[in-house]
Amino acid sequence: MDVTEGGVRDLCTDAVFERGENYLSENRVREIHRVDTTVSAVVSGSRQYDVRVNLAADGFDPWCDCPYDGPGACKHVVAVLLRCLDEVPADEGDRLDAALEAADPETLRAFLRDTLATDAALRERFFARFGETSTRSVDDLRAAVDRRFEETNPEYYVVFEPIDFSEWFDLADEYREQGRDASSAVVFRALVESLDDNMDRVDGAYDQFSQAFARALDGYVECAAAADREADEATDALAFLEERVESGTPYLSDQFERAATELQAELAK
Repeated sequence: MDVTEGGVRDLCTDAVFERGENYLSENRVREIHRVDTTVSAVVSGSRQYDVRVNLAADGFDPWCDCPYDGPGACKHVVAVLLRCLDEVPADEGDRLDAALEAADPETLRAFLRDTLATDAALRERFFARFGETSTRSVDDLRAAVDRRFEETNPEYYVVFEPIDFSEWFDLADEYREQGRDASSAVVFRALVESLDDNMDRVDGAYDQFSQAFARALDGYVECAAAADREADEATDALAFLEERVESGTPYLSDQFERAATELQAELAK
């Protein structure tokens, strides 16, 4: 869990490292917290940016909701890691465990239910974790992803800043961890469809969108191949990929073609 200057430098360019140092010296890192090995913080820039790093992960698994699309990590991530180099925030994990242990079960259940009732994304992950069958279709999930594009720049068609798709990736990963590959494939397909159809709107942070698309497409192929699927469902998955080769975003056609070939090979085993 050690953070070293050399380890931080390996994540970014020299220019970004210098900007991260400046952000730290200007006290722009705020609301920094740690639970176990995960550090979350707010970094003040042109607006407030949410940052998350995992001090135990290889490369720290950095995430930031800023529009940076250059090589390596952004200055906000660098500033947070350099803050941890100076002083790692106190771990609130034990405090959290103690509060959970001391909580009255019925009171805790009521608190959890109230929270889940008002947080649709968390509610869906709860269903995925505890074995409830999702009723959300590809179209339902696709509409939710599309709304995120609409909400990002409500006054413009073009999207200038990155979009946080972690809500859906987390949900897909939750289903995969529970061995429910078919449900995970539904989530990944919704992401693939929305990203493909909205890619012409992207005018900034292109790398973030292309990486999200590649991750969703790879996840879809893996889950479609692993799921216990009927013949017509497998045919549908292949047909979807092959249709997108012709009708999707032109510069993504090679990726769709590759995915269709991989899925066909997996299903033939």
